[in-house]
Amino acid sequence: MEDDLAMDQKQTMLSSVPLFAGLGSRDLGRIARLCDEVDVRSGFVITREGASASEFFVILAGRIGIDRGGQHLRDLGPGDYLGEMALLAKGPRTATATALEPTRLLVLTRPEFNELLLDFPKIQAAVLRTMAARVMTLETDPRH
Repeated sequence: MEDDLAMDQKQTMLSSVPLFAGLGSRDLGRIARLCDEVDVRSGFVITREGASASEFFVILAGRIGIDRGGQHLRDLGPGDYLGEMALLAKGPRTATATALEPTRLLVLTRPEFNELLLDFPKIQAAVLRTMAARVMTLETDPRH
């Protein structure tokens, strides 16, 4: 019974994430089973620039700072996600992500992330659009 309650709560949280907007409860349930919830403290380094990558993160609550080459790029908050570039490119992390306050994340490993993209073309398109926008920002930013 507790597991059902926890799964319902996770589905409710997922439904508030723009990346998953428009998905029905059955699809949200499938996604909820794929991911884990993790709470991190302020100051926790979630990803480190240059490190190998094996997870994708969706921010449920809190705020994360994104830095590259020692320069602050942006802050991310609830509904934002990170980690897709390194997973899709099968390369190292392109930035360091640090929790700026206590933060709750949904975490998908590489196989789960790939399953998500294969099973949900709408999510795949949204992730690819975000990745392209981030690459364009890096290419046009005079700091990089």
